[in-house]
Amino acid sequence: MKVAILASGNGTNFEELAQQFQQHQLPGELTLLFCNHPAANVMNRAARLHVPAFSWTVKEAGGKQTYEARLLRLLKDHGVEFIILAGYLRVVGPILLDEYEGRIVNLHPAWLPEYPGLHSIERAYQDHRQQTGVTVHFIDAGLDSGPIIMQERVPIYPTDSLADLEARVHQTEHQLYPQAIKKVLTELTAKE
Repeated sequence: MKVAILASGNGTNFEELAQQFQQHQLPGELTLLFCNHPAANVMNRAARLHVPAFSWTVKEAGGKQTYEARLLRLLKDHGVEFIILAGYLRVVGPILLDEYEGRIVNLHPAWLPEYPGLHSIERAYQDHRQQTGVTVHFIDAGLDSGPIIMQERVPIYPTDSLADLEARVHQTEHQLYPQAIKKVLTELTAKE
């Protein structure tokens, strides 16, 4: 199964997943990276790992509709059958959702339905919670509301700084996301 990763930023989850695809620890073929910020560090990671990378902004594309239509053409031109969001900080619109229903997964740094949206780690920390989590889910038209695939709790210790908590959440992401993707891709491949 041909897979694309969509990202927006630094790309640590992208790098973890790309390496696992390249080492055949994940089923499928990582076909490309798309990033909506041309200067994002994830583009450097893709170049270093020899993953074809493409990037443009909504403004460059001429608006949200043409941006997503152009992205859909890119995915179709490369035969992409499954999409992984790895820190992709855009809401996926109906153009992609309709074409890839049940084939787009997202990683969220919270125990959903707690703390959907941006700044989830920071909000859990500021609320003095005893734990937060990481959730892998299919996306739908809502905000972090799609069917949950896997979740793992992450403790918040009284002595934690925000940076401590962020590091623990990211470590959990790097372990949980590949497990969830392997599960989903294995199940999808078995159905075909």
